[in-house]
Amino acid sequence: MIGPWRAYLRVMNGTRRSDANGVIVTVLRMRRILLLGAIGVGLSSSVLAGGQKATPVTLSPELRARVQNERFGLVTSLRGLPLGVRAQLQTLFGSQALDIAEPEAEFRANDSIVNPKLPIRRMVVAGCSYDYCLVYYERGGTDRTWRVALFHWTPDETRIEWGGVAPGGLKTIDEVRKAALSGAIRPAALW
Repeated sequence: MIGPWRAYLRVMNGTRRSDANGVIVTVLRMRRILLLGAIGVGLSSSVLAGGQKATPVTLSPELRARVQNERFGLVTSLRGLPLGVRAQLQTLFGSQALDIAEPEAEFRANDSIVNPKLPIRRMVVAGCSYDYCLVYYERGGTDRTWRVALFHWTPDETRIEWGGVAPGGLKTIDEVRKAALSGAIRPAALW
């Protein structure tokens, strides 16, 4: 009888052998298992990424002018954001519900989960103009970080134009605007 490791090596070397019980192990079967495993890993990575999409970190000249010159009115609640912006946040987060808490509300700020039903994100401040919204929020977890996203919205369509990881501790929409214009925003892998 051959040991399992030796049988595996023989299979991987392209030989066809039978063990003491007469069971034939083939290279084809092992390669199929390895291929299916690789496909599974690839698909799970895609599912984890959800609806998250890559956004540019550098503001285009047109967007820079918009952010600099827009009059962003303060939005103090998630319900104050346009429906299209809330829908795009939900898509960006890859969740079935809008997984973000109101400003100053409890959320999962770190890995010690006291209440798993709490959202992992919390809005800090947001501002909207006639056709743009700038949303700044914190994301809990292992590494607590802050994010900013700029949305272009109309009654017919809303889309994310720009965003990324922002410096923490910003309190007003003007501070968020200054951070955006200064180039302090880095790419975000997770939203």
